[in-house]
Amino acid sequence: MDAFGHIFRLPDLRKRFFFTLAMIAVYRLGSHVPIAGVDLNALKELFSQGGILSFVDLFSGGALGRFSIFALGILPYINASIIMQMLTFIWPKLKDLTQEGDAGRKQIAQYTRYLAIGLAIIQGIVMSVGFRAFILPDVNVSFFIFYAVIGLVSGAALVMFIGEIMTEYGIGNGASLLIFVGIISQIPYYIKNTVTLLSGGTSPLMVVIMVAILIFMIISIVFVQDGQRKVQVQYAKRVVGRKMMGGQSTFIPLRLIQGGVLPIIFASALLQFPMVLGNFTGIPAVQNFFSVYYRYDGVIYNGFFCILIFFFTYFYTAISFNPKELAENIKKYGGFILGVRPGRPTEEYLERIVTKLTFVGASFLAFVALLPVIGASMTKVTSFSGLGGTAILIIVGVALDFVKQIETYLLSRRYEGLID
Repeated sequence: MDAFGHIFRLPDLRKRFFFTLAMIAVYRLGSHVPIAGVDLNALKELFSQGGILSFVDLFSGGALGRFSIFALGILPYINASIIMQMLTFIWPKLKDLTQEGDAGRKQIAQYTRYLAIGLAIIQGIVMSVGFRAFILPDVNVSFFIFYAVIGLVSGAALVMFIGEIMTEYGIGNGASLLIFVGIISQIPYYIKNTVTLLSGGTSPLMVVIMVAILIFMIISIVFVQDGQRKVQVQYAKRVVGRKMMGGQSTFIPLRLIQGGVLPIIFASALLQFPMVLGNFTGIPAVQNFFSVYYRYDGVIYNGFFCILIFFFTYFYTAISFNPKELAENIKKYGGFILGVRPGRPTEEYLERIVTKLTFVGASFLAFVALLPVIGASMTKVTSFSGLGGTAILIIVGVALDFVKQIETYLLSRRYEGLID
């Protein structure tokens, strides 16, 4: 709460905060602007049935259920980011760009935008063709698909732009904040559905148990997200001129989950892509497969979900943590880890620690993703089906990151004051 109090006391931070709120308002406004020609009542009835479409709709903040200009949301940009990060490992030219500093990162960001637009066009076409069954009788189908694709792609480009300027001029990561806002905007509907279940004869005890499971998840996520393994490093004394330098002891903080909420966001985004394609193809056999076997609470979906969580957790750790470079820097400045020789042994020691931490972190993420599904199956309380482990982890992770961004800004202000 102290961090939030500083928002209104510091002019620069207050400006960033209100800019973030303004962009969120634009995003929420756009999610309520439907593309003309669709029977919204029929769509509302379809999405009220729950299932995988409701889960996909969660990440757009209800925009998909209203077939608004922001129906694609930020997911094309996230999928493009996943693909580009993978390509940097297998494509030498992109790998060289990552080592060219700020200019290289800007070039990769531009490629990511182009790829996001390409994915948005594909998803827009599939979605428009899929929604042709819900258009009004007096609307021409071909013309509807034409302008619907233009509207969806334009909306996805605008959401991508909003996310980027929020990151640059606001507080926190813009893409994560947009997903966060989309999720919490659906909470009133979950409360309403829970009240409906209670009035329909559902045991209040079962609802209390389900709420207790969600609260337990929030507490455990906060605990694990801030979990660190501190590796102690000792720096030897050395003589510089007439002064004795060094001799201090410090530590390297290794986070339990290096990627934070990104692995579970990436896994969810990747799993939703075939869902959207499958549900809007119009082919009965494909639609039957996704409705029966590839369900949000099904074994196949959650099995793939766990595999992707492990993959992206290890993948993000590999691209964000370089034990070889860290070991070389420790050796360069005369440091060593107690009981470990400098150089290659230090690198192997750090690799072992990070591998164990990553396995524990990935296991926790998979557990969090599956717990609400298991809880809903045991209690028969399905009103929180959209607010699963993915959504709660994103909510808590983004909220913690938001507070840390404020604290980092406050810390930099203190250092600037010392310099001035």
